[in-house]
Amino acid sequence: MQDGEILTKIKELIAEEHLLRERVGTGDVSADDEKARVGELEQALDQCWDLLRQRKARREFGEDPDFSTPRPVDEVENYNQ
Repeated sequence: MQDGEILTKIKELIAEEHLLRERVGTGDVSADDEKARVGELEQALDQCWDLLRQRKARREFGEDPDFSTPRPVDEVENYNQ
């Protein structure tokens, strides 16, 4: 996946999150359903950002960024910042 594709995916995930929050406000989606889905969206976003960071690091060290792969959610979610 190229940087542009990852950024497009990030935009789609953010748009879905905003739509979901609007739908909760209008009562179309329950708060519990919204909370569960937002959690999934946040995990997917974290994976996308991590993949972009991997690609950037590979480029900085003269490696091929196309060898970067998405890491599992549990690995990405347990990073210390």
